[in-house]
Amino acid sequence: MNINFEYKDVAASPRLEAMAAEKLNKLEDKYNFIVNADVYFKKENTSESDTGRICEIRLNIPGTTIFAENSNGSFEASLAKVISELRPQLQKRKEKMQAHY
Repeated sequence: MNINFEYKDVAASPRLEAMAAEKLNKLEDKYNFIVNADVYFKKENTSESDTGRICEIRLNIPGTTIFAENSNGSFEASLAKVISELRPQLQKRKEKMQAHY
């Protein structure tokens, strides 16, 4: 799986990229139909300390695209939440694909 990282108002972070790649590779092990992933890290100015670090992930799979986004106090927390939001979408897609075989 090819993973593309993009940053907006944030410095590139090898640690965040490694963490995201590890989590996405675990998803790919279970859902082997993932073609590639686009991961976006954004910083938003907000008055609340528990939001403003946004992580978005777009997964390209045959026939469609799956997307999840979350804003949290840290990129790590946002990434974990986005991954947990993607799992049920991937499971649903996998069930649909198996129904066609």
